[in-house]
Formats: sequence, structure tokens, C-alpha cells
Amino acid sequence: MPLVSVVMPVYNSAATLGAAVRSVLTQTHSDLELLATDDQSSDGSMDLLSEFADHDERVLPESSPERGGAGRARNFAIERARGDYIAFLDSDDMWLPEKTEKQLAFAAEGDAPLTFTSYFKMDADYAGESTDWVPNGRVIRAREHVDYRAMLVQDHIGALTAMYDRNVLGTRLMPAMRKRQDYALWLSIMRDGADARGLDEPLAVYRAHQTGSLSSNKMSLVKYNWALYREHEHLSAPRATQALAGAVWQSLRNSRI
Repeated sequence: MPLVSVVMPVYNSAATLGAAVRSVLTQTHSDLELLATDDQSSDGSMDLLSEFADHDERVLPESSPERGGAGRARNFAIERARGDYIAFLDSDDMWLPEKTEKQLAFAAEGDAPLTFTSYFKMDADYAGESTDWVPNGRVIRAREHVDYRAMLVQDHIGALTAMYDRNVLGTRLMPAMRKRQDYALWLSIMRDGADARGLDEPLAVYRAHQTGSLSSNKMSLVKYNWALYREHEHLSAPRATQALAGAVWQSLRNSRI
């Protein structure tokens, strides 16, 4: 069975971290490793990770030497991954139990080195476990097929559902950017010729943050998207403007779900 390396950046997320970790450890595909990088938390997150590691050898926590943000934390994890596949989950989201098993089968059937799935949205104060999750109507649907051109207009991939085949694509790190590193990674993979395929089944649960928080206010990411289009993808100003309009439209649409 393929080994899946799960990349999890952690920063002051003790309140939700336990449910996120358990959602990985209860996967029906059990051949995995959880590479959690604590980005200098001050709320006991690293202690909680150490407790999990004491009880399950698949949990491999590491503390970053200094605060570097989610992108750098993810890269620390990717660099020490041993898996055939690299998958991503933030410390406040959850996977449903069959996510890894079904996505691996989907990737194999479609010969797709980069895959993603649909996912649910939950309220910020949800306190249950992935095994308790009751499906709701708040679903972000995965597009069947996404190429580089389509991704420039909108980021169609939910990071909590993304998985890439390391044997095909090699070890791919996230670009050194303060925000939107995940989007930049998908674009770099597709720019090199690999399209992404989406499984239209919700297999993960995204925590929608409270109104007014930086992570929930997608409009605050406009400047980061603009920098991505202009500096990372080297788009012309008119093409970057078109891409930015698509990104804003997508954020507004998803915020209503």
C-alpha cells in the first residue's frame, strides 16, 4: 500500500488540533505518517502533539526553530516526508474517515498525479469529531478537471483535500510567500504540465472562521493574489486583473455556502 505523508502546520491551535489529528489517525487507509510542524505556539499545541506521538508512532511532530508562517512550516514537513503521496491538512480542519482510501483509488484509476475532492464547511465553534460528522448542505464542489489556464482564473483546489504523487512529480515545496503558498504550489505543478483531477465527493471538513478574522476575510487576500499573479506567475497587468476578478468572485460565492 502507498505511504501517505500528511503535512500539518500548527500554530496556537490547541482547541481544534486534537480533532484534526484524530481525523488522520482514524483513516481507513492506515499506512500514513503525520508530519506536524509547530510554528512556535504558546498555547501548548506542541505538548499535545507530543502526547499523540507517545501513543502513535505515525505522529511525527517537529518544532520550527523560529516563527516562519504556515508555508515554511509545511515545507519543513515536506522535506522530511517519506511517503509516496503528499497530502495537506490544517490543524483546524478535519478529514472524513475514508478520505485517503477513496482519493488514492481515484488517483490510481485516473492516472492523476494531483488530485483534490469536494469538502464540507462547518461552523467555527464545531466541537465534534470527524467520526461524528453529519453531512450538511454546505459543500464546496470539486471541478472534474482543472488545467493551468483554469487555475489562473480561480483557485479550484481546497488545500485540505489536495494530494500529489511524489513518485511522478518529485518533492514539490511551497514557494516562499507570506500567503497563498498553496495556490502557488498548484500553479507551479500545472505550469510544468500536470493537470489536476477532482473527485466530486465531500471527504473533508473546512472550519469557517469567525467573521472579521484574517483567514475568513478573503477580500484581505487581494494583495497577496495580485503579488502571486504578477511576481510568481509573471502575468501582464490586464491578465492579472482578470485573474484577480475571478478569485474575488470565487471567494464571494464560497462565502455564501
